[in-house]
Amino acid sequence: MILRQFLHASPVAASYLFGCGGRAAGAVVDPVGDIASYLKTAEETGMRIRYVIDTHLHADHVSAGRALAEASGAPYALFAEAKVSFPFHGVGDGDVLELGNVTISVLHTPGHTPEHISLLVTDRTRADEPWFVLTGHTLMVGDLGRTELVAHAEEGARVLFRSVQRLKALPDYVEILPGAYSGSVCGRSLSGKPSSTIGFEKRHNKAFRVEDEEAFVRAMVADIPPPPAHAAEIRAVNSGLKEAAE
Repeated sequence: MILRQFLHASPVAASYLFGCGGRAAGAVVDPVGDIASYLKTAEETGMRIRYVIDTHLHADHVSAGRALAEASGAPYALFAEAKVSFPFHGVGDGDVLELGNVTISVLHTPGHTPEHISLLVTDRTRADEPWFVLTGHTLMVGDLGRTELVAHAEEGARVLFRSVQRLKALPDYVEILPGAYSGSVCGRSLSGKPSSTIGFEKRHNKAFRVEDEEAFVRAMVADIPPPPAHAAEIRAVNSGLKEAAE
């Protein structure tokens, strides 16, 4: 297994390149900014980028996903029901993407956005059990993703509650690699540590440990912070419905 985490400061976000070194097969998830860094890291680690994946249509930054996919020759993957104006590689809940000895199992985890997916990763050279899960803006270290950017806040919270139950069902040892950390506008109580485990978050993430749906909804719709600047426009750019500003 090869794994590289890219931490961005403006905007605050986390991207990932990972895959099977032995089979030279990798994927990039939630790329932001200059695509040269991903291409360079793939070359340095001897991996060919086989997939470029966005966990969701972001509203806080313009994705570099389509540009990286074009430059690398890899398919650009989103949840199959994502509402966009361009062709893409659609993935559904339960689908498995192969990267040599590494597999990616797709989990549909809506709530932050309707098309949000999480990616459960297994390295079969080490074990048949999953090793880590890339959770985008559904589950982050210290908090969960806000629910009002696409849907009504309460409606999104109820959907997110069901997604949270799926993530809670994962083994406690599974590592969490989120798409954001402290300073991001997509959560309220985010930690500056950009990784955790399911078990630690079940113990110490106040939103993640709420078991009652009504209490969960009340917590998620309370004290909602201001939306990201130009959120609707940024999401429209990522959907292909609007050109990015120069």
